[in-house]
Amino acid sequence: MPAESSLIHDLPAVTIRRIAVSEMSNNIYLLTAKKSGVQVLIDAADDIDSIRGLIAQAPEDTPCSPGLKAVLTTHQHWDHIRALPEFDVAGMDLLAGERDAGAIEAEKGVRIRRRLSHGDTVTYDGITLEVIHLRGHTPGSVAFALSVEDGPTHLFTGDSLFPGGVGKTWSGEDFAQLLDDVEARLFEVYDDDTVVHPGHGDPTTLGAERPQLPEWRQRGW
Repeated sequence: MPAESSLIHDLPAVTIRRIAVSEMSNNIYLLTAKKSGVQVLIDAADDIDSIRGLIAQAPEDTPCSPGLKAVLTTHQHWDHIRALPEFDVAGMDLLAGERDAGAIEAEKGVRIRRRLSHGDTVTYDGITLEVIHLRGHTPGSVAFALSVEDGPTHLFTGDSLFPGGVGKTWSGEDFAQLLDDVEARLFEVYDDDTVVHPGHGDPTTLGAERPQLPEWRQRGW
C-alpha cells in the first residue's frame, strides 16, 4: 500500500510534503513552488508508487506543470537511493554531494548530473536551496537549506543531524568531523527557530538541540 503523504509546511511561496517509506522509515520530502508548479524531491529512498502519489498532490491553485524537475540526494547510503533509478530520465536533474556522487552512480547505475560542493546554490523556478557539506556520516553528505522570507529557515539534513544527536559515524575522527561541521555550518549560522527535517523520524529545531551540543561531544556519538 502506498505511504500516506502529509503536508507539513504551507509556506508563502513553497509547500513541503513528506512521506516515510520502507522498513527503515526513510523520510522523502517534496518541495513545490506555488507560482510555477516546479517540484524538487529530496531523497528518492524507496516505494516509487508512493513517490508518484506524492508528486501528484500539488497544492490548490498551483499549476499542474511543469512538475518534478530535480531529485536531490543527501548521501550515498543504500536506503536513501533505492528509487533513484526511476528518475534517471531525460529532462530530470539528479544532484548529490561531489564526494558521494561516484558511489551512487556505481551502486545504482545512474548518472548524477550535478555534483554539489559546500556553498553551492540549487535554484529552480521558485525554489532556492543552499548546499551545506557535512562530513562524517559519509564523505559527501550534504544538507539543503531553504530560506523563507519572514520565517524560519528549513534544513533537510539527511542522516547528519537528528533530534538528540548527529548521525552515525564509524570512527572517533569521523564523529569529531561531523560534530564540528554541524556546529560550524548549522548551529553557528542559523537561528534557533530553524526547522530541521531529518532523514528518519520527526523534525526538530536548532534551538531545541543547541543545549545538548556539549553532551553529544562528551559522549562521543
